[in-house]
Amino acid sequence: MDKVLASTGASQVDIVGHSQGGMMPRYYIKFLGGASKVNRLISLSPSNHGMAEAELVTLAKQFPGAEKLIGSTMPPACADQTIGSALLTKLNGDGETVPGVQYTVIASKFDEVVTPYSSAFLNGPGVQNVTFQDLYPVDISNHGAMAANPMVFREVVKHLNTASTSTAAGASRA
Repeated sequence: MDKVLASTGASQVDIVGHSQGGMMPRYYIKFLGGASKVNRLISLSPSNHGMAEAELVTLAKQFPGAEKLIGSTMPPACADQTIGSALLTKLNGDGETVPGVQYTVIASKFDEVVTPYSSAFLNGPGVQNVTFQDLYPVDISNHGAMAANPMVFREVVKHLNTASTSTAAGASRA
């Protein structure tokens, strides 16, 4: 992040992430000094409160070869996303957000990986939780589709342009 800030001259960045890439920046913000460097985190279908192993298998089926990993020894990145994991317990303990950072969570009612979809939502100051189908009722985008949907991109841009003070942006996807 320091390299991005130095090369752009920005004082803060905005981060956009999907799935685990929407949850993991919270760790950076909360525990690794990112709070002063991040203006806004926009998360698309993040695993903020974890997933059951069955949902991880559903996700793995979308990536050739990944299902074999879930079936044998679960990789640490997957284990970190399970409900009640040590990482999520630490991340959500003592408040789910950090003051001064703006959080937007956009989740789909049709998410088959983060279930219930509302488990993607955060509680705390500076949070705006958005159910995508409240904006686009006929859109049935599932977990994977949220990262490629033009209407989701439209919402991301709208939120990036709302009272944002940063001039640098980053993207994260898992």
